[in-house]
Amino acid sequence: MLKPRELYEWDPSGLRAVDEIIDQGVGSGFVMLYHFEGFIDAGAAGEQITSLLLDGRPRQTIARFDVDRLIDYRARRPMMTFRRDHWVSYDRPALELRLLRDATGSPFLLLSGPEPDVHWEAFVAAVREIVERLGVRLSVGFHGIPMGVPHTRPVGLTPHGNRADLVPGHPGLFDEAQVPGSAASLLELRLVDAGHDVLGVAAHVPHYVARSPYPDASLVVVEAITAATGLVLPAIAHTLRGRAHKTQAEIERQLADGDSELVAVVRGLEQQFDAVAGAATRGNLVAEPSELPSADELGAVFERFLADRERESGEGEGGTGQ
Repeated sequence: MLKPRELYEWDPSGLRAVDEIIDQGVGSGFVMLYHFEGFIDAGAAGEQITSLLLDGRPRQTIARFDVDRLIDYRARRPMMTFRRDHWVSYDRPALELRLLRDATGSPFLLLSGPEPDVHWEAFVAAVREIVERLGVRLSVGFHGIPMGVPHTRPVGLTPHGNRADLVPGHPGLFDEAQVPGSAASLLELRLVDAGHDVLGVAAHVPHYVARSPYPDASLVVVEAITAATGLVLPAIAHTLRGRAHKTQAEIERQLADGDSELVAVVRGLEQQFDAVAGAATRGNLVAEPSELPSADELGAVFERFLADRERESGEGEGGTGQ
């Protein structure tokens, strides 16, 4: 059986930096944010946040996981660059724990990279070792999930974990469901079982834009994380607000140019959303039934709409676009 300690190695300088912070007694323990690529992340809600956290921000690697043991390269082939007559680069996957600081200089941790394809139990056990070694007080995972909601209404959230109370005001949508597992979900389960505090934040992304970046969802997640943890991340929130404004304008432009069927779908979702919201204010979460398309029907409509736009764009740029 693979031992958890075999899956990662400490970076000596990064570990020293963390130990110095611990010795100084700064704060009551680290917040560790985590997000893994490869599982459901509608609207790239988690990916956008992770990218902005790492983009141009000073950081120090604390631990590196052995991706050769955890990643199936044939399922997710890393990119390589070929120039004229030889290979010049290889984008090696990196699953790392890094030390970052927020706008006030407060330290926090970020665990990110591709979701492990194998050895999930050993991997989460390794993360647990790291959490206990570094004195992490709260682990926070985040991502987006596709939902039958309209883009014209506020983004909803589903908080979970044993510290869902840190994101109040978001009642659960159902009592129980069986869904395909993920390394992030297993990590939450095992950390909670071991007595550690964990918060998960899932943003509700309109199903018809789930395959494209949806900054509105990322922004709501960032706001929830900062409220729950005390981290100060104004630059990231500012960037996401700007992106969200542009995205909303583009969606409205596409709707204005689109077919009546798609417009009817969005209006139907608005009616359903408002009905549920109204029922919630009356203390009754059961809204009146309405005739709405299924998620598959909704996705098919929008995919057809986008395909039509791409075909029209190709014809406009040069005849047939072929």
